[in-house]
Amino acid sequence: MPPRNQPALDFLLTRRSRPAKTLQAPVPDRDALTEILTAAARTPDHGKLEPWRFIVLEKPALTRLAALAETRAAPLGVAEDKRAKGIAQYADADLAVAVIETQVASDKIPAIEQTYSAGAVCLSLLNAALAAGWGANWLSGWASHDRTFAEIGLGLASHERVAGFIHIGTETNAPPERPRPDLAQKVSWVST
Repeated sequence: MPPRNQPALDFLLTRRSRPAKTLQAPVPDRDALTEILTAAARTPDHGKLEPWRFIVLEKPALTRLAALAETRAAPLGVAEDKRAKGIAQYADADLAVAVIETQVASDKIPAIEQTYSAGAVCLSLLNAALAAGWGANWLSGWASHDRTFAEIGLGLASHERVAGFIHIGTETNAPPERPRPDLAQKVSWVST
């Protein structure tokens, strides 16, 4: 049997995202966040292309993004209930890290594998924040898929897109456990 890292396995078996709306200050300082980002950057990355980057969004930047989301909602035809939720995602946050997918031209590594790597960074960042004792949640939302919002609000280049926003803060209450997948319905065993 290989050596077992029981604390890490216990964490993964019990990990639970915290609803972003329940997160508040204090948030990790730059040293604490740098450690979390360092852990997140150790993600699977076929070809060592690093097809992603981080944008740390502090409260003033999030307030600016909330205002931009509000101005973009009407031209996009976003329904009122989704509009309010999308604006609150930024307005109510104290810290979020935008994970930006940055495709790298490659003859060997397909674009989809680069997308998978950006998604893996999001999960690694979420888990690193939770393991460090913070509450965290991975969100995207309608504004993150709007090119105008991405380019004006985040300064993204035309080949970049938002993989997710990882909100990090102090949790105000632990969420209840939710139903998990029934592995009997999700797993196939193939032996021949």
